[in-house]
Order: sequence, then C-alpha cells, then structure tokens
Amino acid sequence: MPGSKERMRTYLPIRFAVAPMIDWTDRHCRYFHRQLAPHALLYTEMVVADAILHGDKDRLLGFDPAEHPVALQIGGSDPGKLAEAAAAGEVFGYDEINLNVGCPSDRVQSGAFGACLMRDPTLVGRCLEAMRLAVSIPVTVKCRIGVDDQDPGPALDLLADHAVGAGVSAIWVHARKAWLQGLSPKENREIPPLDYDRVYRLKERLPDMFVGLNGGLATVEQAARHLGRVDGVMMGRGAYQNPSDLVHVGPLIHGAAARPFDYPRLMATMAAYAERHIERGGKLAQVTRHMTGLFAGLPGARRWRQLLSERAVRPGATPDLIHEAFAEIRFEPSASVAA
Repeated sequence: MPGSKERMRTYLPIRFAVAPMIDWTDRHCRYFHRQLAPHALLYTEMVVADAILHGDKDRLLGFDPAEHPVALQIGGSDPGKLAEAAAAGEVFGYDEINLNVGCPSDRVQSGAFGACLMRDPTLVGRCLEAMRLAVSIPVTVKCRIGVDDQDPGPALDLLADHAVGAGVSAIWVHARKAWLQGLSPKENREIPPLDYDRVYRLKERLPDMFVGLNGGLATVEQAARHLGRVDGVMMGRGAYQNPSDLVHVGPLIHGAAARPFDYPRLMATMAAYAERHIERGGKLAQVTRHMTGLFAGLPGARRWRQLLSERAVRPGATPDLIHEAFAEIRFEPSASVAA
C-alpha cells in the first residue's frame, strides 16, 4: 500500500469540489455544473450501500462521461457491503469512492451510519480499509469535526488516524459539529459554529495527507482563501444556489486565464442535453430545476426562474424553453462573468 505522501501526490490535482447534496447533486446537476467548472471534482448524492447492492444500478450509478472527474459517495456501516458497493462504483467508471461520515439526517441515524460513525472510528477504519481493498481508485472520507458532546480535538484526530491507517487518499472535513438530537439537517448546516482552525490543525498534524475543507463557503473567492492552510476546498449550497459563481473556479483556484464566459453556448449545451434526456423518457424539469439560480442578481433573473419553474413541469415541455427563458436575461453575454 502506498504511503500517505504518495496517495496525496496522486490526489493533489483536486483543489476544488462541489459537495455531495441529497436531492440536489444528481446526474443532471453534475452535468450542468461541469459546464461551468471544467476542473472541479463533482460528487454524487449519498447513495446507500444496500440500495446499490439491491436496486437499479443503472439508475443509481449511471452518469454522463462529461461529468469526469466524478466521485461516488456511499452511506453505510457494514464493511462487506461497502466494499461490494465501492466495487460496483468502480465498474461504472467513478474516479473516487467516498464514505459519508458527516450526514446527520434521521434517515442515516436510523441506519447507524453517516455522522453516527464519528462515535466509532475503529469501525470507520474497517469500512474504509474494506473499500480500499475492493477498488483500485482513490477511497476518501467526508466527516464532521465531531458529534454531540465530543471534544473536536481528540475526536477528529482519532477518526483521521483510523482513516490514514486504512489507506485513504483524502479526508474532507465539514468544519462543524453535528448534533444528532435536537437539530434538523438544515439547522446542522447553520447553527453549530464553524471551526476552520480545527481543520487547519488537522492538516498541520498530517502534512502528508490530503485534507480538504467544507462548511460555510459561500463563494469561490471565499473558498480560495483557505488554500495554503488546507489542500482543497469544497462548496455546497453556495455552488448550487448561485451556480454562476462556479465559473470563477478556473481563475481563482487553478490560475487559469480569465475570459468571458459563453452563456449562449451553455444554453445550447444544456438544451441539447435536455433533448437527449427527454428522448430517453425523462422530463425537462428534471434538468432545468438545477438551473434556476444561474442568473441570480441580474435583470430578468426572476422571469428566468419563473419560466423554468412553472413551465418546465408542464406535459410536453421542450428544451426550447431554456432559450426562451434566457432571452429574458438583460446582460451582454460577451461581457459576462469571466471564467
């Protein structure tokens, strides 16, 4: 097994990721985000290992080749099932397999996985090792700094040590505790205080391990400020609710030359993608629901949202609606946000 330094070296091209978000980062969302941020790592929604083993794998795991690099996030706590699910993900062509050790929802608590696993770092290590031995692609973990009354100092260090011992390639840390009782998943994203310093200290303690930071990063510019203290940054709702900000990933994260972003080309690409989806039996709204926040703050954005939200759900809606809605936006595309 290669050491931490070697694993980090192979993972280091990843500097920016869009976080896994249940009900949001499906295959249509990821295809859309890929057009805006060509080099970002994109994550699936969390998929439960049992669903992968017993469900429709094509529906659960299928994705468009344009989504690469794309990571599959799995939820579960049985090492054997997680290993089998990870192997299925590799067969489907994912670039990374990630174990969810951070979600605090009632669903994962009833299954004793997600953030609950912060209480059992030994089991986390066994799960991660089983997954790593089952695949040849990177295995990573996404966790919190602790749960409930845990002290984030020893709690995060102990979990990280088990993850390193299992041979993971990266540790992504949401820089908040999760409170498993008394707070909803939404409140768990907002109420527990952010502790970026705790994640910085983890990176200082593990200089040869890739440590990425997640939590409260509202813009790409804000996220980029953490690079240097950690190896990578991960945006969640900020990226989803204001997707046009993703065009800044190239200049701010990867040092790419700034240039005007071609929004008309994006409309054509998404319309063509939606057309293919409809031909396979899908619905326009399944694609366009992820696009409504694209022009937030621009004249015409309200009408854009209205058209995509209200008319895309109608029977027989066609991708022409994307172009019709775009015509409502009042800006000169050639002078739009640089990418």
